[in-house]
Amino acid sequence: MFQLWRICLTLAFLFPSSFAAQETHDHPAPETLGKVSFPISCKPSVQQQFGRGVALLHSFAYTAADNAFRGVAEQDPRCAMAYWGMAMTHFHQLWEPAVSPATIPLAQGEIEKAQQIGAGSEQIGAGSERERKFIDALGRIYQDAATVPYRTRALNYEHAMRDLAAENRNDVEAQVFYALALLANVSPSDKTHAKQKQAADLLEPLDRAYPQHPGIPHYLIHAYDNAELAPRGLAAARAYSKIAPSAPHALHMPSHIFTRLGLWDDSIASNVAARDAARRQGDTGEELHAMDYLVYAYLQSGRDTDAALVIEQLRNMPLLDAGDFKIGYAATAMPVRYMVERRQWADAVSIVPKTSASPQVVAIAVWARGMGLARSGRAAEARKEMDTLRRIEGQLRASGNDYWATQVGILAREVMAWSAQADHKPDEAVALMRVAADGEDAIEKLPVTPGPIVPAREQLGDLLLEQKHPDLAAKEFKTALANAPGRRGALQGAAQAAKLSGQPMQSADDVRPPR
Repeated sequence: MFQLWRICLTLAFLFPSSFAAQETHDHPAPETLGKVSFPISCKPSVQQQFGRGVALLHSFAYTAADNAFRGVAEQDPRCAMAYWGMAMTHFHQLWEPAVSPATIPLAQGEIEKAQQIGAGSEQIGAGSERERKFIDALGRIYQDAATVPYRTRALNYEHAMRDLAAENRNDVEAQVFYALALLANVSPSDKTHAKQKQAADLLEPLDRAYPQHPGIPHYLIHAYDNAELAPRGLAAARAYSKIAPSAPHALHMPSHIFTRLGLWDDSIASNVAARDAARRQGDTGEELHAMDYLVYAYLQSGRDTDAALVIEQLRNMPLLDAGDFKIGYAATAMPVRYMVERRQWADAVSIVPKTSASPQVVAIAVWARGMGLARSGRAAEARKEMDTLRRIEGQLRASGNDYWATQVGILAREVMAWSAQADHKPDEAVALMRVAADGEDAIEKLPVTPGPIVPAREQLGDLLLEQKHPDLAAKEFKTALANAPGRRGALQGAAQAAKLSGQPMQSADDVRPPR
């Protein structure tokens, strides 16, 4: 026995990492998801598990949340709120699509089960009036889903949650879920950010009163994820990952604010942690989402080699479902960012769109090809890609997807502008790019992306530099940097414009984003 102990001790010194890995495997870190209190009228024995499911919901860990609510239903089949929880896991309010057509029948069955139990007797689990109103509100998302547009159903849900929150002012979850409903119905074209501010007004007092609640800082980050409000989001960004470190999305979300403020080192740390956690948990969509933000931050901080390594990891991943918007977007955007940001126009020309991807994702690849061709002087070929973008824009407009139709229209104008420049039509090029920049500035990005591959306003500055108008270019770069602080291309463009116009300015490498 003594000899065996000596052998084990010797091996521990020789191979410490192996022993540490074994110890980690045997003793996993405790799950930390924050603190949620959501009292329900089901059996007391399921209360803790139900609260865990709600905490997972607040960190958008939908699969794990579904498993938690199913466990509640197994222990208490008459618990109406367990079926509400299951149906909530199909409602991805800030993602795209918010409700997948494939999951609607399942969700409808779950919410109908909750309604049937809730309409029953006053027995345990049948639900209080407050619980029935949570169930009724969610039912509006799935009711008549085949015939009523999603936006109408989402507004109906928001109004129901507004009434529920007004009737239960001391109910934290009613207030938090109402704030999320407001954010789900934000208009990307509302530059006053009215609903974001309304949600923040609800959440900020709760944040002070319930500092360990995971949903409050999460939704505050989303409310602040715009150029106007981003500075207010730094405290929430610093807090959220510490409140729910077991959720990959909680590790990633702070980078939305870090990106808005140009805090690239913070964004990198956030997304490295999120990527690794998502990989361990087998969450491919969240892993790729973090990787896209990571590539963006690496490129802005000049760490091109690190960005290339992430893209190499992408290429080595098993076959990806490009039809899943979250996966398809990130998998397409990452290599495009790398090539276009680094002006590798010959490589951009070789990009082939994934045919299984959604039209707006295909458009990113088509745009990259068009940019590569136009910036290589191949204007006639670039215009063919522009025609493809116009077809995609029309397809999206016809399907009612006005947001992405507008974004694809902006991409088409950018290709047209650079094609006009290649054809020696400078005035036409500037006019087209200015329309693209004004259009892009008038609409907010969605959470799926850290931002446009290259903002149109920044491209306008590049175009004016190429036409030898440094004074005009400097103004555009200043606006671009106000919209997206710390972007490497805009900083370098501003420095070059200052040098050419004889204006004093620090070099691009010495300019640092505000902290």
